[in-house]
Amino acid sequence: MRVIAGSARRLPLKAPKGLEVRPTTDKIKETLFNMLHWDLPGSLFVDLFSGSGGIGIEALSRGAKLAFFADNSPRAISCIEENLAFTKLGENAIVLKQDACSALDYICSGCRDRRIDFIFMDPPYGCGHEKDVLTLIAHKPQVTEDTLIIAEASLDTDFSYVPELGFEIVREKSYKSNKHIFMKKRISQ
Repeated sequence: MRVIAGSARRLPLKAPKGLEVRPTTDKIKETLFNMLHWDLPGSLFVDLFSGSGGIGIEALSRGAKLAFFADNSPRAISCIEENLAFTKLGENAIVLKQDACSALDYICSGCRDRRIDFIFMDPPYGCGHEKDVLTLIAHKPQVTEDTLIIAEASLDTDFSYVPELGFEIVREKSYKSNKHIFMKKRISQ
């Protein structure tokens, strides 16, 4: 696992030990960031269920202005902090040892006058945490019609409830064993 591009290009990243963490592979990460790279410079990026922090670190390396990392595992937090120190990207990062919803409440209260540009989440598969996050952010003013929400999920994860929460799926990218769902808030009529 490594940083693919940007200021920390090719630097290796550590992953926390244990079966509960599934770092996004370099190939999938490269595909994802090839879709996002034009919009990253100067952005505010949120990496939920961060694990190693590899996604948020990639965003910072490619020019995001600020990245929040949230995970409730002490091993993950330690790993994220080590990876940020090694890549020298910690100056533009805030690491939160909290569950995703508590972290989002904290982030939104601290960013009252600023839009969140990207929210990436890679929760444990099959637990329904994606729906919890979408339910929480549906009424947060920092999450606008321009915020891109990306969920990494198993291929069989159902997102049919998304319209009921006020979001629309704008793109879906499937891989061999998982997928990325790209969502935005529906524009109010």
